[in-house]
Amino acid sequence: MTTRKLHLNAFLMNTGHHEASWRLPESDPYAHVDLAHYVRLARTAERGTFDSLFLADGPQLWSNLAQRPAGALEPLTLLTALATATEHIGLIATASTSYNSPYNLARRFASLDIVSGGRAGWNIVTTAGREAARNFGLDAEPAHAERYARAAEFLDVSLKLWDSWEDDAIVADKAAGVWGDDSKIHPPRHRGTYFGVEGALNVPRSPQGYPLLVQAGSSADGRAFAARYAEAVFTAQQTLADAQAFYADLKSRTAGAGRNPEHIKVLPGIVPVLGSTEAEARAAERVLEDHIVPEHGRARLENLLHLEPGTLDLDERLPEDLPPESAVEGAKSRYTLVVELARRERLTVRRLIARLGGGRGHLTFAGTPEQVAGQIETWFTQGAADGFNIMPAVLPSGLEAFVEHVVPVLRERGLLRTGYGPRRTLRERYGLPRPANQYLTPALV
Repeated sequence: MTTRKLHLNAFLMNTGHHEASWRLPESDPYAHVDLAHYVRLARTAERGTFDSLFLADGPQLWSNLAQRPAGALEPLTLLTALATATEHIGLIATASTSYNSPYNLARRFASLDIVSGGRAGWNIVTTAGREAARNFGLDAEPAHAERYARAAEFLDVSLKLWDSWEDDAIVADKAAGVWGDDSKIHPPRHRGTYFGVEGALNVPRSPQGYPLLVQAGSSADGRAFAARYAEAVFTAQQTLADAQAFYADLKSRTAGAGRNPEHIKVLPGIVPVLGSTEAEARAAERVLEDHIVPEHGRARLENLLHLEPGTLDLDERLPEDLPPESAVEGAKSRYTLVVELARRERLTVRRLIARLGGGRGHLTFAGTPEQVAGQIETWFTQGAADGFNIMPAVLPSGLEAFVEHVVPVLRERGLLRTGYGPRRTLRERYGLPRPANQYLTPALV
């Protein structure tokens, strides 16, 4: 029995990760803007002793309104509400370094960390895509390397801001009439390539020091960024061998950056489709596939592959003359994953769309609770994962089924905690130390 414990994150997406989930009789097409829906999901994940829940986001309208529920509540706002409805589970929000400013974003995350008692996490994204760029006055998205250079400076400034208050800056001495100690405030006075930030944050240092730092890019630039900053990495891998290679590479890069490899957790995504028998699970998967509108899938695939609309034939394989990854500015790793999946399994466009419908490139696995638990255990024990980003195909039923049927199996196998215990902050649950304030010099011994 392993002494390591799985880290499970619930990736919540409106009616579920499968693009056709909203069409099922059980689904509420308006759930994406219903606070009660998200409260139910958060409490379900907490019942399953998940480490955290996660909300994706982007500064543009995703897809088209015909395809699936579009638009989403702003994640930091939603997670603040969920902080009051839960006690233990971590709260991870996606926010872009491309279309935010460090001061405002650092303040919002510090506020969430304080409100939640130390449960905040930031999924750091660099935001590709011309649509998002045009929402901020740009004609085209910045180049891939430039987005990561900006992200690195953004993180450095944010860390300075979160450290700009020492932990004991608040004195609260009523008798002396002294509320705080100004000598314990450290304005960043930052002047860099992308940002100029003078003053200290207007929020005290939060319970975790700063939020858990999460990253999801798997390109070469993304891995380098993760090795330098990330404490958890969301990744998409289709095979055990690919997952093992990614895991080993990222741990090695992290060590090379002078960090403890145990302080970065690798969490591949998995879309579990459950049934009491394997045949029942496969049947549920087919029902979802049958509800996909092929034209929607083709348009989305052409956009990912940087092809003109109408290029792909549904009953043919991908063209041999696709652009190389080097020519792609956004979502480089996902582009490569999808192309390699199609080539490896010799899929027609129609079958590729079906494979991507549930997880957009993440591993989809249909089976019994024991089979799903076995897949998770294999990756966890064979050097491919520290845990998983659980992405239910249908919500809320998929998450409820996972908690009711897979979680007990994982607990029986000694892979998952049975309770949260005394660890209160998200960092503590990930086995991470509270970061020292960069402005303090350790006392000489």
